[in-house]
Amino acid sequence: MKKIITYLSALLLLFSCATESKQTEEKQEEKTLGVGEASDDQMPKLYAGKIDRLPNFESKYIDSRNVDVYMPEGYSKDKKYAVLYMHDGLMLFDSMVTWNKQEWEVDENITKLLQENKIQDVIVVAVPNNGKYRSSEYLPQKSLKDLSESDMKAVLKKRVEGKLLSDNYLKFLTSELKPYIDSHYPTYSDREHTFVMGSSMGGLISMYAICEYPEVFGGAGCLSTHWPMVYAEDFTDAENKAVTDGVINYVDNNLPDPKTHKIYFDFGTETLDSQYEPYQKRVDVIMKKHGFTSDNWMTEKFPGENHSEVAWAKRLNIPLEFLLGK
Repeated sequence: MKKIITYLSALLLLFSCATESKQTEEKQEEKTLGVGEASDDQMPKLYAGKIDRLPNFESKYIDSRNVDVYMPEGYSKDKKYAVLYMHDGLMLFDSMVTWNKQEWEVDENITKLLQENKIQDVIVVAVPNNGKYRSSEYLPQKSLKDLSESDMKAVLKKRVEGKLLSDNYLKFLTSELKPYIDSHYPTYSDREHTFVMGSSMGGLISMYAICEYPEVFGGAGCLSTHWPMVYAEDFTDAENKAVTDGVINYVDNNLPDPKTHKIYFDFGTETLDSQYEPYQKRVDVIMKKHGFTSDNWMTEKFPGENHSEVAWAKRLNIPLEFLLGK
């Protein structure tokens, strides 16, 4: 009898361990991050400075999400700070929470530049993307207004999960998030001290932000700007041309005043960045046409650099100095 009881107990223990192992594997699978995603289950670990997390920041325009406010080493309520709004906010500080184990090294770059007295005091408002609807929030929707009905249907179906949300995303930034930041942190709230920055699709929405809200943003950093807007292999040649012509025409018709604004563009030559130079050259012609000069505009080419956070981290000091330099 004792042998039977011992045998049954061993079976129960084995079953329990197997169940726990399966549950652990299921939890790990649930936490697997997709391309472009990052985890907000833990606070980013920093090189220097500190982060305030604004949990589940609510909006009437977009889905609520956590927003991180980065304050550099030496932050003091007795100082006043410029504000840099950055997209893909969970990709900025800690590679251990990102899908590809890469980061922008924002805290490292800002700490070094402040120590060298090369930029003005600044805080960074890091706004995470919305995962599935990242492209919906970042694709400049007014640039699509002249598309044919069939081309628009293709974009909605193949690129933005059926939704265009970039106008609402910018309303969230300018009419909900910015007033909160300016009322809870010691900021300069004027245009001259308010900046926006991102890469790839984040570069597009940064360009869109300064064009749509020139009274709010005084500078935009657009790294590896995804001028093709879509992924070419998913669309016909005619559809691709219509979409890219649309965003470049939008830039031509909506650039802010060069006397009061700064804009930074760049691109590499490898992986996805290898597609960008022809479009960027068209945009550069438009920048010159509208009176932008080296005083208020930069376009930089980085041979050998690819489309990644590692690449953007290596050159982040350049747009930071250009936009925030003393």
